[in-house]
Amino acid sequence: MHAITLAVADVERSAAFYRALLDVDGSGIIGTEYPATATEAGGTTAMFTLDDGLIVSVYGREDMRKDSGVTLAVAPSTTIGHFEPSQEAARAFLERARAAGATMLAAPYTRPWGMWSGFFQDPDGHLWEVVSNPGGADPAHGAEDRDSVEQ
Repeated sequence: MHAITLAVADVERSAAFYRALLDVDGSGIIGTEYPATATEAGGTTAMFTLDDGLIVSVYGREDMRKDSGVTLAVAPSTTIGHFEPSQEAARAFLERARAAGATMLAAPYTRPWGMWSGFFQDPDGHLWEVVSNPGGADPAHGAEDRDSVEQ
């Protein structure tokens, strides 16, 4: 996966939120010279390239609807996951989200299998889960990765 594009009500507001959340200076709004028409999507967007190369972009909800030709979901149906190496780092990320204007959801908690997580929604309702995994292992690699961390 190379990019995730989020449909938003206000590109400028969302660009400011993600700039603060992701702690990046760049990623100004681009493509404003391509305005939307009644039937064609516009080109206005903001893109944030993360350290691992993943691009997170925000794009007008109505433009995305016109581009894709589908009615977009109103309520969140997916979660954007963000992993931190410690609970302290995860708490700091959640605090940065709160300061940027996120809606904080239920208090963070430790799941029965040991992962600690907290949830928030961005200004457009996109659901985020911030996770700290005990031992620092990549949860995508399962037990063999945890075993190598413990050795």
